[in-house]
Amino acid sequence: MPAPLTEKEQFPTTDGITPDAYSLRVISAAYATSTGELNTILQYIYQSFYFEAKGYGNFAEEIESIAIAEMIHFKALGRCILALGGSPVYTACPPSMYNFYSAKFVTYSKNLIMMAEDDIRAEKHAIRTYERMLTLLNNERVRAIIERILKDERLHLKAFENILCNLKS
Repeated sequence: MPAPLTEKEQFPTTDGITPDAYSLRVISAAYATSTGELNTILQYIYQSFYFEAKGYGNFAEEIESIAIAEMIHFKALGRCILALGGSPVYTACPPSMYNFYSAKFVTYSKNLIMMAEDDIRAEKHAIRTYERMLTLLNNERVRAIIERILKDERLHLKAFENILCNLKS
C-alpha cells in the first residue's frame, strides 16, 4: 500500500474543540456528500483499479496514495464533527439521520483522460469549498484542521494535473 500523498505538516488535533452548531454546519458538507471526502475516496479507489488494469501502475499507485490522504481528511472531519457535538454519520448534514450518502455520486467513467479531468474538477471544487469554509469559520481550532486539509487538496490538484498532462502526451 502506498504512503498517503500529503504535506509533511502534522494534522491539528481536535483537543479543545467543544460543541459548536455553527461550525458543525459549515464543515459538514465536506464529510459525506456527493462532493465530500467519502465520495472522493471511493472514486479514487475505483479509478486506481482501472489505471492499473490499463497498464498505468505508477498512476494507479499515485491515485491510491491520494485516496489514502483523503481517508486521513475523512477521519479528521469525522473527529471534528464528533467534537463539535455532531455524529459522524454518512449523511449530507450530520447529525441528521436523513439524506444518507449514496455511491451513485461516484463518477464511474472508464476513460482514463476523463477520470483525470473529473478528478481535477473534484479537487478544484474541494479547494473552493474549503476556502469558503475558512471565510465562514470563527473557531480557530476547526479552522486549523480545514487549513491543513486544504494544503493537501492543492497538492492533489497538482498531481492530477500532472497525470492528465502525461496521459495526453
